[in-house]
Amino acid sequence: QALRERGCRSEEQFREVLREIEAEVQRRKELIHKSEERRAIISKCYKPKHPEVYTLQDSFLAPEFLEIVRFCTSPGADLQGLLSHLESFSDKRIYRLPVFTEEFCQAFVDELENFEQSDVPKGRPNTMNNYGVLLNELGMDEPFLTPLRERLLPLTALLYPELGGACLDSHRAFVVKYSLHQDLDLSSHYDNAEVTLNVSLGKEFTEGNLYFGDFSQDPSPVPRYIEVEHVGGRGLLHRGGQIHGALPIASGERWNLIVWMRSSAIRNHLCPMCRRKPQLVEAEGFGDGFTGPLGEEEEEKEPQTVDLCAL
Repeated sequence: QALRERGCRSEEQFREVLREIEAEVQRRKELIHKSEERRAIISKCYKPKHPEVYTLQDSFLAPEFLEIVRFCTSPGADLQGLLSHLESFSDKRIYRLPVFTEEFCQAFVDELENFEQSDVPKGRPNTMNNYGVLLNELGMDEPFLTPLRERLLPLTALLYPELGGACLDSHRAFVVKYSLHQDLDLSSHYDNAEVTLNVSLGKEFTEGNLYFGDFSQDPSPVPRYIEVEHVGGRGLLHRGGQIHGALPIASGERWNLIVWMRSSAIRNHLCPMCRRKPQLVEAEGFGDGFTGPLGEEEEEKEPQTVDLCAL
């Protein structure tokens, strides 16, 4: 029925679509294995230009960001107090805040360009972005991204409590690149995440605002969109299910750090992509952020997020 609603009529059309679906299922099954192969090669063969950027340091973080974290971890911190430290956009629960210093952004982008110019194998960030870097393949998960996610927990706990903001226990992180002769924009989508952090790292560019529509589970007959400008070193926090996209840049080049933050306590009950009880298969690393069925004793332990939703 779903295929008929999307224009399939003949048997040949159905067979062609099924072939495409089967090929995509097989591709996804091979993703993690191929990623691990690339990571091993990168670890052995790639020499970082700025090895210091691989481990998160307070000096990389904007002083305003550190002040916001201090407020959120202070006695009596509440949502209204936090909102006074953030820029808010409409009623869509989208917030902008300083994250990194300009010096760190420059060094990080320089490192990413150095990696891009190397001859080691590289994976694409996702099916929509053709240019960028998978940061787990660079070995940045544990030394950089996990501490960054943990720094954000006091904020997300206040901003998104119903999405597991206090227990975002895994992530998928990548950098995307937009330029005139590569990817210009990004069409409407929502993320495989409970909460997303999107930080503009630079470089010089014009236009290319982000736009946000409805929450994926609450579509309206006439969607209402807002545009939000990207500012270097600053990040946007939004719900992963918020429909959004990127308008075309008009000149220059832009790099963005995207961190999909996930809560196994939420997604163990309902996959955010297929909207069903997840049927899990084993995966390496963080997988898709599920932890699978747990006994009472296991629920009290630190979750091991290594499973993927088979659907």
